[in-house]
Amino acid sequence: MQNTDRRGRISLYVFCGFAAIAGFYLVLEHQAHLWGALPYLLLLACPLMHVFMHRGGHGGHRHDSGTSHIGRATRTDDGSPP
Repeated sequence: MQNTDRRGRISLYVFCGFAAIAGFYLVLEHQAHLWGALPYLLLLACPLMHVFMHRGGHGGHRHDSGTSHIGRATRTDDGSPP
């Protein structure tokens, strides 16, 4: 089992190396196209950030069982709990 884990890890490193080299040459050869697409990529980032950053933001709040926390003191003047 240890040999297959090592082989898979080496394969991942080799793949990441080839992907980095391919990405470098892709950016180098198509730099003019990338600068033209930059404003559109920034506009596309706005809805993507909204979707991924607000995941689970609503409806996941915990509330006390029927009691309101408005007007209830959480600490006294000296900093100790009530």
